[in-house]
Amino acid sequence: MNRARQISVPGLVRIKPGALGRLGLYLRRGGHARVLVLAGQGLPESVIATAKAGLAAEGVEAAGWVEVADNSFEIATAAFAELPHKLTAIVGLGGGKALDMAKYLAFLARLPYFAVPTSLSNDGFCSPQASLTIGGKRRSLAAALPQGIVVDVDVCLAAPRLLWLSGVGDLVSKLSAVFDWKLAFHRRGELVDDLAALLSDATVHQFLARPGFDAQGMAMLGTALMLNGIAMEICGSSRPASGSEHLVSHALDAHSARPRLHGLQVGVATYLMCRLQNQQAETVDALFRATGFWDAVRADPFSRSEWLEALRLAPGIKEDFFTILSDRDCLPEAERLLNQDARLAGCFV
Repeated sequence: MNRARQISVPGLVRIKPGALGRLGLYLRRGGHARVLVLAGQGLPESVIATAKAGLAAEGVEAAGWVEVADNSFEIATAAFAELPHKLTAIVGLGGGKALDMAKYLAFLARLPYFAVPTSLSNDGFCSPQASLTIGGKRRSLAAALPQGIVVDVDVCLAAPRLLWLSGVGDLVSKLSAVFDWKLAFHRRGELVDDLAALLSDATVHQFLARPGFDAQGMAMLGTALMLNGIAMEICGSSRPASGSEHLVSHALDAHSARPRLHGLQVGVATYLMCRLQNQQAETVDALFRATGFWDAVRADPFSRSEWLEALRLAPGIKEDFFTILSDRDCLPEAERLLNQDARLAGCFV
């Protein structure tokens, strides 16, 4: 039986132009005067300067400013042992590694976490999990949703467009993920949280209405990815945001000679899975044509042999995780699609 559960969701959400310069104001309003900042490696100097100036203007002390180059569990636990005293919050600024490290440290220290992504390449900035490596292997560890989310639309627009396309690919994956979840219900009796599934689906269709690479489109993408994270928190699992398409991407991460951006892998896998599921492939294709997603993939095509191996390995990536790849032997059909589907022409070599 599905039961109501109490969850924590972000109380501060600022997704707008100029938000980064107001980070100090948002923190001070929340009663935070001493914070630790974990920043991504190689951030533009203008981004760092804007964030530091915003903190200083509001009298918010950065007790530490740490550049994150590696988000391993080993480094995270060592950093936890050396956290500065009297912190009131931990801020993650930048991309995935910095945000995951900040999120996990905040979870261990039971401190509020503020997510300040500088690009929108996936939904990880507002997910209840932290992606860290343990012994060199990537693992998803329990974490908490951010108390605050600050997305400066101007900063995200200045990031490489490929990162935005990665976010589009990660967002559209919810279509195949929710289908897999419902398939698991029909085949195995796995419970589906209807609100989480509905919220995840709705975020995609909201973005489909206006998928533009401009301030409004970036704000809509940020909002949609954030709500996907909340959908995961609602049901207590990754089911509304991750299905067979993510299994393929995980297999590629583990075995590809050159893994690509998460959202690019997941986006192409979503189109494939939707074809196998016989649902919404045309919707995915229309979005990818409108945004230039297909063009970006064709500019740097994937290895067909690596994808075939990933498709073979994907069903066994997560134990007891039923998807379309568990329902039947999809490999022959998937191979035919890789070789013959017109939309995938030029995407593989």
